[in-house]
Amino acid sequence: MMPRVKICCIANEQEAASAISFGASSIGLVGKMPSGPGPISDADIERIARSVPPPVATFLLTCEQTPQGIIEHHLRTRTNTIQIVDELEGRDYASIRASLPGVKLVQVVHVFGEESVDEACELAEHVDAILLDSGNPKLAVKELGGTGRRHDWRLSRRIVETCGKPVFLAGGLNADNVREAIETVHPFGLDLCSGVRTNGQLDRFKLERFFESVNFV
Repeated sequence: MMPRVKICCIANEQEAASAISFGASSIGLVGKMPSGPGPISDADIERIARSVPPPVATFLLTCEQTPQGIIEHHLRTRTNTIQIVDELEGRDYASIRASLPGVKLVQVVHVFGEESVDEACELAEHVDAILLDSGNPKLAVKELGGTGRRHDWRLSRRIVETCGKPVFLAGGLNADNVREAIETVHPFGLDLCSGVRTNGQLDRFKLERFFESVNFV
């Protein structure tokens, strides 16, 4: 099966429609972040999410770290999926599920080294999918995604093979390296932002090249 594609940092209804028209099965809507591209207001996220037809998934990217903060963020935006980009306090996913039944949970793991493999497998027990990215939440100003950097895909492959849940691969993907990414990692899904943008704007030519590369594998 070809991996599913999530186009992130969607800024408006037109970008959402364009991404979906090329074959995106999900879109990412970025809430307030300490750094990185693409944040939009909660009102914009809610409006864009309402415009997206099923079965396309709408991901709220939230940097909230408490269950209550994540629940309240979702209630303002009403997406069908929550992407938790930082560590969840107390790993209390049960409280989120109890308050938001039916909403899918995706946990981001920023891949540094061997410890990331163990972390992903532990967190996978609590969520519907894992998303592997190349940020650094340990910096003074946290990087929680959108860096455009690759991490060690050999580690990503091990996570795919051992965690038991669908795995999305993010970090530095573009039309020129996506075939290598698929062949190396065998991810369930691919997630990208800057790889299909020019000067911050969604680029239809880059979208077309990316999906051609994915479908050629």
